[in-house]
Amino acid sequence: MKSFFLILATVVLCFSCSNSVEYSETFKKQTTGDYLFNEDDVIQVYYKENTLFLNWRGGKLEPVAIKENEFFVADMYKKFWFVEHPETKKRYLSVKPENENDKITYDYVKAPNGYLTPSAHLEAGNYDKALAGYLEIKKQDSTSSFISERNFDRLGYKYSGNKEYEKAIKIFELNIALHPYSANVYDSMAQLRLVMGDSLQAYTNYKKALEFNNGNKRAKKYVEDYKTR
Repeated sequence: MKSFFLILATVVLCFSCSNSVEYSETFKKQTTGDYLFNEDDVIQVYYKENTLFLNWRGGKLEPVAIKENEFFVADMYKKFWFVEHPETKKRYLSVKPENENDKITYDYVKAPNGYLTPSAHLEAGNYDKALAGYLEIKKQDSTSSFISERNFDRLGYKYSGNKEYEKAIKIFELNIALHPYSANVYDSMAQLRLVMGDSLQAYTNYKKALEFNNGNKRAKKYVEDYKTR
């Protein structure tokens, strides 16, 4: 109960301070930008006149300003500040330590101007850049949910269902590049090619699918039938 009232008092104090904070133009220029929350997600920091805003996961957040370089984000229930790494000179949006003697953390690095996440490149149709980003994620963590074979497979079938075949091809090609030893990615591409009426590419991909799963009856039947034509 004591901690609850302490937190409540902090929030009330934050709100009372929020309207009195003035941001210098230099500070706004230094801190405006995108900060990498993770490999495929950014927190956008920007200002409207003298008010700080965050854009995160499609939602607009208005933090409670405590000082010029300290604010409270209710949705995350954390205090943040902007810090610069003493060696790399890179700027970060970081969680502010509760005590002054606690170690400073460097949580979310500021991305270069014009930076786009792999998913943003994918949405924009920049498939080569999207793939490069996803391959970098795979290099760091081959089990990352951001390179989920199933998710790309679903997206490809979604485009196929909408008859956006060229987009579907790009998605399945990306999935093959990320998961080259999966029978399913080739099976999906083969099915798409069949829908498009491209029997040769269907055969090529079904044959590839059989290399990794010789129990795929549909692929086996198609390959055998194709050879007898």
